[in-house]
Amino acid sequence: MAAEEQPAAQAGAAQTGAAQNPAARRRPERKHHPEDWCKPTENRAPACGGAAPTEAAELAHAVQVAEAAQNPAARVATRSEAVSPAAHPHADIRRYFARKVVVLIGMAIAVLLAAGLVLKAGSSGLSIAEIWEGITNRDSGREATIMWNLRLPRTALAIVVGASLAVAGVIMQSVLRNPLASASTLGVSQGAGFGAAVAIIYFGAGSQINSPSGAAVSVGNSYVVATFAFLGGIGTTAIILAISRMRRVSPTAMVLAGVALSAVFNAGTSLVQYFADEVQVASVVYWTFGSLGRASWNQIGLIAALLAAALIFFMANMWNYNALESGTATAKSLGVNVDVLIPVSLAICALISAISVAFCGVIGFIGLIAPHMMRRLVGNDFRFLIPATALCGAALLLLADVVSRTLIAPTVLPIGAITSIVGAPIFLYLLLRRGFNE
Repeated sequence: MAAEEQPAAQAGAAQTGAAQNPAARRRPERKHHPEDWCKPTENRAPACGGAAPTEAAELAHAVQVAEAAQNPAARVATRSEAVSPAAHPHADIRRYFARKVVVLIGMAIAVLLAAGLVLKAGSSGLSIAEIWEGITNRDSGREATIMWNLRLPRTALAIVVGASLAVAGVIMQSVLRNPLASASTLGVSQGAGFGAAVAIIYFGAGSQINSPSGAAVSVGNSYVVATFAFLGGIGTTAIILAISRMRRVSPTAMVLAGVALSAVFNAGTSLVQYFADEVQVASVVYWTFGSLGRASWNQIGLIAALLAAALIFFMANMWNYNALESGTATAKSLGVNVDVLIPVSLAICALISAISVAFCGVIGFIGLIAPHMMRRLVGNDFRFLIPATALCGAALLLLADVVSRTLIAPTVLPIGAITSIVGAPIFLYLLLRRGFNE
């Protein structure tokens, strides 16, 4: 009897507790299956129109929301499609590609406009008709001489060098997982500059030119300078790669290591200048100013060939760089040979950066500014980021050349100084935005 009375006593106690506690009167919660919302009841019609959302549609909607969180421009479209997650996925893909293509076309137009400004700028005062005549008619005399010997080489060199520095910057930022990485901030340009100074002073690459208007200095054997500049740049890259392989090295520490390397190479350049004569020192200073006026078609062809080969390699590995954006471990799990991709990519970046520095001098911050500008417009998809960054770097260097030639015309300012004046504040902004506590 005691065993039979115990459940009754428990039921009575439960009823008494429910009477005293109104919250306990609520019906127990029932876990709904997603398909339950589509089942009609006696008081409710099917809530989803008779069709339950599929797992693929829910996953696609989650991906859209995640992309919208990273891309502010896509948030409006995601909100408008939140009611119908599976609505028109092909239209979304078309809009995605259309936005990227529009940016690429816009950057190509910007390069053409900036190139037109470079061709127009100068002390000769050529009109647009004379410029066109000089380009299209090699026998037009003065106009053809100015265009084909001075302005066209300058324009072409600005395009290939700007694109080279920008592409090297975006690849360095990807493989080193460091948004502040570039040839100038990691010391690659300074290492190349040290190698060029050694070539000019100890291997006779610097010379003096005497003319009726006075004496001037020049860099005689530019290919010797280019070789030593490449050795200096690749040596710096090897040191940076070794530091990046160390454990617990943060992105900010990488930048500080680049600053330290820059100081070492600048000190080395100063020491070799101290034991040189005045002509050699003047040649080094003239080279380090940075200038596009030393352009020749042979040098342009060499840089363009190396840039084309680098772009082919980078575009062939664009999916690998996309995988690296999620981390090294994730890239390895997706089959990316990280141990080969990273050093080869850095070596190619050092090659195109060093060869650009060797022929033009130290031109800083193009490789830092252009990638960040394009990431805001096309995102982190390297299918579009690499060509967009190349076009942006070309446009930036063309505009910097226009400023250097027209700011206090007819005096031509060092183009490296112009890019540093603009790039240094942007670098500080990026560093402060990330914070010093990382």
